[in-house]
Amino acid sequence: MVLLRLLLSHGNEIKMIKNEFCLAYMTVKNKKEGQYISKIAIDKNLAACGNLFPEIQSIYKWKKKINIEKESVLILKTTNKKYKDLESLILKIHSYETPCIIKLSLDDGNKNFLNWINETVNAKN
Repeated sequence: MVLLRLLLSHGNEIKMIKNEFCLAYMTVKNKKEGQYISKIAIDKNLAACGNLFPEIQSIYKWKKKINIEKESVLILKTTNKKYKDLESLILKIHSYETPCIIKLSLDDGNKNFLNWINETVNAKN
């Protein structure tokens, strides 16, 4: 059952569907690629903002070999309505053959911040 709730923002009533917002979590080759993907996604209003963790260590098996590599993590904030277009964009411009792109649904958050995400991805440039 879809749960509806009422959020108040600056005195205006806004109806929002639970789980309307999500995060797109992904690993990228490095900080430069994370910045590149972020800028394009934000410019196209597919994400409101991003967080870039410039250096992590990833351990994974690829083509029957265990690898230990430095990577970066990028988290983009968006809406469920924009997610598929965002994922398609990332798949087109990402340097990896099979990039890790995971959608994480949000249950709740700062109402003003969630409203800002919604306004930002739905803005007319």
